[in-house]
Amino acid sequence: MPDEQPARLDEVDDKAKNIITVVSKLADDNLTLLRSVSTGLAIVGIVILGRSVKLITKFNAASEIPARFIERNVSLRGRVFRFTDEGLEVEHIPIHIPVLSPLLVKCQTGAPLHVRLAGVELTAEGREWLRRQLKPAETVWLKLIRQEGDTLDCLVSRGRGSLFSTYLNEEVLRQGLARSAPILGLDHHSREYWRLHRRLLKAELHAERKGRGLWRESSLWERVSVALQESFVGRSLKSLLSLTSRTKDQ
Repeated sequence: MPDEQPARLDEVDDKAKNIITVVSKLADDNLTLLRSVSTGLAIVGIVILGRSVKLITKFNAASEIPARFIERNVSLRGRVFRFTDEGLEVEHIPIHIPVLSPLLVKCQTGAPLHVRLAGVELTAEGREWLRRQLKPAETVWLKLIRQEGDTLDCLVSRGRGSLFSTYLNEEVLRQGLARSAPILGLDHHSREYWRLHRRLLKAELHAERKGRGLWRESSLWERVSVALQESFVGRSLKSLLSLTSRTKDQ
């Protein structure tokens, strides 16, 4: 009897080793399959996530942008397409994910987005300044503020639009080529509104102090010339010159 018990224990150990060997072999043989399944599930998850939050969607119109993007003031990347009387047109550049983006983005071309500079009333000189600052096909960032029909009111910058970046909205005011305006689309009682509005007012005040653009003071000669033109003597002189000119023509 004592000899039979060790024999049975050895037999149990052998069976356990055989089971472990078989399981290990199955795991090794199917490791590639398991990895493929895991990769496939990960890709499906990324696709579902990308579609649900529209990270890789190309927007060809303001109406296509989700309302939550506007509410959260999301920043979109785009490429300058052309300039308009109201601002500029920008071709949206969606987030690119290798391999997946070509499969999910059906059309790489489309209509550009109509963009206005939020909180700014551009002058004709301001529009010309904007054309000189931005080159066609240059990359810009649009911080979404408001959607009005097919137009987006945005804070436009060359950088990502962080706290330390300068918006073109500020720069055109700093040059005295625009006037500040209420930032429509933001809650006027919110901290974000007053933070941005303060930055725009500060830029406009800088132009006024420096006498730039709209705030440029006329020289003494210019003021005298305007006063003479509006005075009785000026009008009389102008009439005399006009009469002399007609007499010579006759």
